[in-house]
Amino acid sequence: MFRRRDRIQYKTPEQIRKMRTAGLVVAEVHQAMRESAGPGVSTAELDRIAEQVIRSSGAVPSFKGYDIGFGPYPASICSSVNEQVVHAIPSEDAVLKAGDLLSVDVGAIVDGWHGDAAITIEVGEVAPELRALREACEASMWAGIRAAATSKRLGGISHAIEHSVEHSGEYGIVTGFGGHGIGTEMHQDPHILNYGRPNEGPKLRPGMALAIEPMVTLGSPDTAELEDGWTIVTDDGSVAAHTEHTIALCEDGVWVLTAPDGGVEQLGELAASAARGE
Repeated sequence: MFRRRDRIQYKTPEQIRKMRTAGLVVAEVHQAMRESAGPGVSTAELDRIAEQVIRSSGAVPSFKGYDIGFGPYPASICSSVNEQVVHAIPSEDAVLKAGDLLSVDVGAIVDGWHGDAAITIEVGEVAPELRALREACEASMWAGIRAAATSKRLGGISHAIEHSVEHSGEYGIVTGFGGHGIGTEMHQDPHILNYGRPNEGPKLRPGMALAIEPMVTLGSPDTAELEDGWTIVTDDGSVAAHTEHTIALCEDGVWVLTAPDGGVEQLGELAASAARGE
């Protein structure tokens, strides 16, 4: 149901289990991307692989046909390379090379319920600062997920992400984009900033499903939109990383719906009891 004030959709345990099914499809796509991405491979080829995995699982791509006013998105993944932050359209001309940093964002729908997650992949050997950037972005995502299990308000997630990034080094936190609620639509309330004060925002309650989604750069946090109406790049040309998981807040813990193990390895007992209910 929705509560009018925040327009947040609260899910039942059965509905969360349906989202878990979609989340596992997303996890399978990510594994295929890790295995397939490499020098000489185009992002269009990765998109074809991703769509095959999604549809062979009985799911539907969340992204393909999604329209925010620029016409329907033409692909099943967003494949952002180096200075591209998010929403880059796969292309035959975008051929990966050793040293690239590739972010793959993907969503899947099963029985009307969405899963959504992103990973950043090192293509061949990358510069040490790019590996550190990827690791910092991933660490901040997990910090936000841990905070979801212990914080009283949404701002606790945002604050934990920001604190983690600042602890990791001199990075830019992209300000124009962030996480979101998710359920019967891919993007729902609440919007989740990747910076903020811990005591702000709506209360965190069981039944919430959230996409925790930091985007971090080696330089400025400012971005620009390309003429295609989708691709977002760093304003200063610095390399970016992007990671995301869909989580559910359960009565007995946080369930990372797009992680194969439900988040147990990263979160321990914060996730173990929820995942056992799978």
